[in-house]
Amino acid sequence: MNEFLIAIHRDMKSKNASPSPEQMQAAIKPFQDWIGGIAAQNKLVAPPKRWDGDGRVVKQHSVTEGPYAEIKESLGGLFFIRAESYDEAVEIAKGCPVLQWGATVEVRMALAPPVQ
Repeated sequence: MNEFLIAIHRDMKSKNASPSPEQMQAAIKPFQDWIGGIAAQNKLVAPPKRWDGDGRVVKQHSVTEGPYAEIKESLGGLFFIRAESYDEAVEIAKGCPVLQWGATVEVRMALAPPVQ
């Protein structure tokens, strides 16, 4: 069984990118059900966490404070799952309810640490 990072990126530029408060409320249960389904299959490696809306970007010799209105996307969620393959991890990611609002769900496989 492999471990995968699931990163949810939110569109920050489009005026239609942010759901209304009513849409957010309606999305809570489907999102909880989606995460619960992953956990029920023993495929959730770490429970999802909420992330601070602020952040920092470190580039060579500078640190910039967020959020970053000048960029197109922002990280909206991050968690880890277990799956047999990329195909299975992608199928799990396809069930993410926030895709309906134009979010992007990124899937990356964890690699074994390098042998020293």
